[in-house]
Amino acid sequence: MMIWQPYCGPGALPSDFWTQWNLDPLLLIGLAILTAGLLHLTRSDGRARTLALGAILTLAVGFVSPLCALSSALFTARTLHHVLLVAVAAPLMACALPALRRHIGLARAIGVFGFAILFWAWHTPAGYALALSNDAAYWAMQLSLTGTAILFWMAVRVSSGPAAVVALLITMVQTGLLGALLVFMPAAIYAPHRLTTSAWGLSPLEDQQLAGLIMWAPAAAVYLVAALTILGRWIGPDRVRMPAA
Repeated sequence: MMIWQPYCGPGALPSDFWTQWNLDPLLLIGLAILTAGLLHLTRSDGRARTLALGAILTLAVGFVSPLCALSSALFTARTLHHVLLVAVAAPLMACALPALRRHIGLARAIGVFGFAILFWAWHTPAGYALALSNDAAYWAMQLSLTGTAILFWMAVRVSSGPAAVVALLITMVQTGLLGALLVFMPAAIYAPHRLTTSAWGLSPLEDQQLAGLIMWAPAAAVYLVAALTILGRWIGPDRVRMPAA
């Protein structure tokens, strides 16, 4: 039987969850370098600096806090972790960085379809098992999903209203579709969590279904809310007025 050795360590138990902080020196150094770089880049823009610090804080919650160890135990926690990366940290980072000026259409296409391909590939049973059994694959998963998500949000930020709305709706549909499939799948498909969910009062299938619900509803809703916000701004405040009687 394969022994899983995920980057975040053995799955956290309810009894020791709050003690399971990830203090990997390389991770902390990487976050410190990223923070210094973003603070330098946004030194003349207070709003961008605030957004950048929000992105760093979100990354710290995902990788340093006990959520990291919990994501080794529960696929639900792993899903929440990915939502924080692609739907919170990525848009904050995209809005903090300088706006795209060239090749916006190409960036949008890579952001939409590149992210979709990677999202589905890493959530196949084989792709997911690889990421939780090899540190290099784990970081390939995290960096590829976060990187394409940042590019996606940077492209959405500068695209025309209709193009941005279409990109957001495509992403909403494809993430929601995977969530729905996981909810209605008759069996648990992620081997790394088959022996780690019972301590949290969940069967592997229940854990998978709960994760699917998170993808299907709140995660997909982020893209819907963004699309509706952009659509509202694009249409503008004008309203059709009835002629006076």
